[in-house]
Amino acid sequence: MVDSDEKRHAVSVRVNGLHHSVSVEPRILLVHLLRDDLNLTGTHVGCDTSQCGACTVDIDGQAVKSCTILAVMADGASVTTIEGLAGSDGTLHPIQQAFHEHHALQCGFCTPGMIMSVLQLLKQHSDPTEDDIRHNLTGNICRCTGYHNIVRAVESLAAGAQRHD
Repeated sequence: MVDSDEKRHAVSVRVNGLHHSVSVEPRILLVHLLRDDLNLTGTHVGCDTSQCGACTVDIDGQAVKSCTILAVMADGASVTTIEGLAGSDGTLHPIQQAFHEHHALQCGFCTPGMIMSVLQLLKQHSDPTEDDIRHNLTGNICRCTGYHNIVRAVESLAAGAQRHD
């Protein structure tokens, strides 16, 4: 009989600036490590098939759907979730603030993944066009069809944005 502890693997990961050492089964997905073991429930499980983007997080500077990554694959990585964006005093990250100001959320289920994808887009392209924004968000599904306001929120963050609100 194999001891159940032998089936587990040690994973050391930095999440939102804090170091965590956990023991996980080899088949556990990163999204479940974040939600179930670390209680970071802002990362949503929307489809379990990597189609919706609700589970998007930043891993070592790249936007990644955390339902596509085994937790053991994140060993040694630095992960930022939606909870890691706001300031320690609760001040919203500029992307979160723009989503709020432009009513870029309805039910809010897709919002964490959308924001994490936008973070990646703006790191790579500080002045995206509407087409750039829409293309970047094709991996994130909003079931409420709130794309118009999401695009407006991202446009407001672009380097050349002029506020007209």
